[in-house]
Amino acid sequence: MKVLLYFESEEKIRKSGIGRALRHQITALKSQNIEYTLSPKDHFDLAHINTYFPKSKRLLKKCKKKHIPVIVHGHSTLEDFKNSFHLWKLMSVWFNPNLMYFYKHADMIITPTEYSKQCIDNYHLGTPVYYVSNGINKEEYAYDEKKIAKFKEYFHLQPNQKVVIGVGFPFNRKGIKDFFEVARQKPEITFIWFGYLQKILTSVDVRKAIRQRPKNVIMPGYIDNDIIKGAYRYAQCLFFPSYEETEGIVVLEALASSCPVLIRDIGVYKDWLEDGRDCYKANNNQEFIEKLDYLMNHDNSKVIANGLKVVEERSLEKVGEQLKVLYGKLLKEYKTN
Repeated sequence: MKVLLYFESEEKIRKSGIGRALRHQITALKSQNIEYTLSPKDHFDLAHINTYFPKSKRLLKKCKKKHIPVIVHGHSTLEDFKNSFHLWKLMSVWFNPNLMYFYKHADMIITPTEYSKQCIDNYHLGTPVYYVSNGINKEEYAYDEKKIAKFKEYFHLQPNQKVVIGVGFPFNRKGIKDFFEVARQKPEITFIWFGYLQKILTSVDVRKAIRQRPKNVIMPGYIDNDIIKGAYRYAQCLFFPSYEETEGIVVLEALASSCPVLIRDIGVYKDWLEDGRDCYKANNNQEFIEKLDYLMNHDNSKVIANGLKVVEERSLEKVGEQLKVLYGKLLKEYKTN
């Protein structure tokens, strides 16, 4: 079989979790020797659509006419669109029905977690939904002294300077204002938020919060490759107070980097991450501060080791195996019908 991995506006989504999902899907398919193409002009037996823009919709319609089975990837839900972009309520007038169109007309939906599967199942669209992690390449986040040195040099860090990082678009949904408030209470720690969003897409209150952020918060924008990997390896903690996720690739990246993770106790993590076992969870800023104090002053080796086990369960090889099974299942059903 030959699979079309379709990502519309690849350059625009490159800096997002969906952009990283493209790289992960390619690696996962290669691990199983599954032939793939990124061009809809090629011949393919099955389309795996990852975006919800106009060209993606035209491709979906074209495949249905040609009787080519279509998988739509459930990267997004109605729940995780809330409190995101500036004017998200107005944008949802288009986004919500458009997303439902893709999910309703797909032959199969693949989404990253049991939680996001439940969200999509609750829309009652009649399309079968399966969950497969976005996966993580553990080797990509292996210890590398050169990357750590690049990170320290880039931010002019002093010896033994404590650092907490956050990664993601500066959304309300990502908890960026909570990140600032916790940082305000911990002036002895340097907080760095990696991520960029165009001003026009950033909500007014977040723009104000960014301008008024405490002096110990650095916002370098979007940084990829060696510096961010060095940050994961050097930082005492990834603090990710997001209110809603379909999986949270940055959490997997931190776990793969042996970086302790402090997250909000939300539904998406319920069945695969446990407070005090492989991460730390909290519900509000006071609890975040308490957990941060605890992990800064205690041995995290067991939590880190258990976090690496979570990463092993989500290796790209295992993701590839699961995708291969689902691809085969859908093609078999199409041939039967």
